[in-house]
Amino acid sequence: MFIPKRSKLMKNIPLVRPNAILILFISALFILGIDNQLLAQEYKIKTIVIDAGHGGKDGSTRGLYSTEKDVALKTALRLGKLIQDNLKDVKVIFTRQDDTFIPLYERIAIANNAKADLFISIHCNDMPVYGTRYISGYTRNKKGKKVPVYKTRYAKSTSTKGVETFVSGSGRVNEQDDAIKRENSSIFLEDNYKENYDGFNPDDPESAIILSLMKNTFRTQSLKLAKFVQDEYIQVGRINRGVQEKSLAVLARAGMPAILTEIGFISNPGEEDYMNSEAGQIEITNCLLKAIEAYKTSVEI
Repeated sequence: MFIPKRSKLMKNIPLVRPNAILILFISALFILGIDNQLLAQEYKIKTIVIDAGHGGKDGSTRGLYSTEKDVALKTALRLGKLIQDNLKDVKVIFTRQDDTFIPLYERIAIANNAKADLFISIHCNDMPVYGTRYISGYTRNKKGKKVPVYKTRYAKSTSTKGVETFVSGSGRVNEQDDAIKRENSSIFLEDNYKENYDGFNPDDPESAIILSLMKNTFRTQSLKLAKFVQDEYIQVGRINRGVQEKSLAVLARAGMPAILTEIGFISNPGEEDYMNSEAGQIEITNCLLKAIEAYKTSVEI
């Protein structure tokens, strides 16, 4: 297993609006040519990049006793070993192997620079915090009238569960759910995010469109891999939340099929226990391995 040295030079193409037309044109050319290219030469899955989501200062999402960044890392390392043990001809590269903060643009740059054949990002899902107002007592206003005193109790749903897998695609701003906003918010923890993601605004429709255009080349292959992953989860009885196309910054510039899989809800105590258990880890990583093997068989010539 190999993890490359981080490079300050791993910058992406700025997300400026004038690039949208050019990106669309280039993507169209790639889409038209990729099938012929695959048919013209022998194609094998040789390198897989496994990305453990978050890490370092980007790690506030947590359950009752564990954090998303730690569960994701544990799962990623186990999956990498499983791939090496079962797919001897495949090289595994990790974006991180410890509790380190890796900028989103650098994660996908590692895969692009290695000319990887697959990029798999592992995360845990979470439910947003909501506030409920309640009357904590009464007081009197300046006129002496008795009025209620309101306080807000903050909590999150602990019953939501299941697995879902994302690929980079189009999505309107009002369709960007909390999971996507949470994943993209990691951008703002980077020291030079304005330079690295020039023009990116998670609430701007044009930014979402540009991100999706940059991923169109490998859309079909990404969807195929994502479906294989969800199918394996279903086989072992997990709640299926489906495959979704969203504007995810970490996947947008991938020069290969790329997915982000949410292996369970860390906000759900039962799923938190499952993801941290030995049996759960074995089952999750076996599902991912089987999906990779199915995809590998389907595309290799």
